[in-house]
Amino acid sequence: MAYQIQTSINIQSTPQKIWSILTDFKNYPNWNPFIKSIEGTPKVGNKIIAKIQPPNSNLMSFTPKVLVFDENKEFVWLGHLLFKGLFDGEHRFKLIDNQDGTTTFVQSENFKGLFVPIFKSQLDKNTRTGFELMNQKLKELAENE
Repeated sequence: MAYQIQTSINIQSTPQKIWSILTDFKNYPNWNPFIKSIEGTPKVGNKIIAKIQPPNSNLMSFTPKVLVFDENKEFVWLGHLLFKGLFDGEHRFKLIDNQDGTTTFVQSENFKGLFVPIFKSQLDKNTRTGFELMNQKLKELAENE
């Protein structure tokens, strides 16, 4: 089974400024309400350590593989619960330059695997809310720095 969550927000800022905040992983604990930390070098093929905590959920740590790291445009990773096929998540951050001084920030995740039906309601509620909270904080930082 597959399931997707996608959120977006329009930010009055450049992709470069938003990217600098998004990739300043050391600062995540100070502002990010959803992704508590990311450790490692975000290079295609590398594994990183991500700790996320959706609202009303426990902290989860996993080691996704970086699939895309295209400066000022897109950052994608693929993580698995235990092993491939049970619960896989391809997480994507995309920055779209609207050519008018604004950027659309899109955060999405495609979930696949046997456990997706079990977690679907939690994903739709808690994880989606986590995305939206992170998007809003990113907007506030980018527009007020």
